[in-house]
Amino acid sequence: MSSQLRQLKAPLVEAENFAPYGQVIYPAPDDKPFDSQDAQLVLNQGQPRFYLMRLLRPGLKFSQITRHTRCTQCLGSLHGKEWFIAVAPPADELQVDGIQAFRVAGDCFIKLELGTWHAGPYFDGEEFIDFYNLELADTNITDHETIDLLQTHNLEFQIIP
Repeated sequence: MSSQLRQLKAPLVEAENFAPYGQVIYPAPDDKPFDSQDAQLVLNQGQPRFYLMRLLRPGLKFSQITRHTRCTQCLGSLHGKEWFIAVAPPADELQVDGIQAFRVAGDCFIKLELGTWHAGPYFDGEEFIDFYNLELADTNITDHETIDLLQTHNLEFQIIP
């Protein structure tokens, strides 16, 4: 039996439309005091890890979605490159119908709330894009719950820019 393909339109990420999943962080003056517009991080469950990851042209289709429950995660592209992410609200059980896609401009970054389901970063057209990633040193080993949507729901998703 062939899988079902669901298309997700990807509006531009903004603080208001992304609030159920995390925060959008925009540039601010260097002398601005810390406030609620800054990334509200949870990194106290282990050693923080800030690194650059190079992703090779993943395309805009996905069939897996992941969450981290021990830390927040921050993602952003280098060199002002636009990219896409799919998310669903934090919950013990993924609500497949709640998966949304967003276009992330290269002049901001996103912070995912604890437990936010996510797939991405995704992009198309570029050979590769470098991203910065802030999480815990062992996030991908000890805090990485992934659901294979093909196996569990016979679904694939395609992000529509």
